[in-house]
Amino acid sequence: MTTSEQIKVLCVRMNISISELARRIGQSPQNFSAKLKRGTITDRELVMIADKLNITFEQSFTLPNGEKITIKNGGNA
Repeated sequence: MTTSEQIKVLCVRMNISISELARRIGQSPQNFSAKLKRGTITDRELVMIADKLNITFEQSFTLPNGEKITIKNGGNA
């Protein structure tokens, strides 16, 4: 599943439109929809989405020794 598909599923499950999500993160619905179409959503935007929806976002690489390099927001989920 692509990041854009994940965001669309998230919006359905959170009962929020893509347009409303765009407005909450300070973007126009047209710009945000274009980014979803191109698949150019940034890590910073993903963290902003999680923060605005009060959920947790986490993305990481796990090295062979078990060490993790993580991007994470401060959500409450």
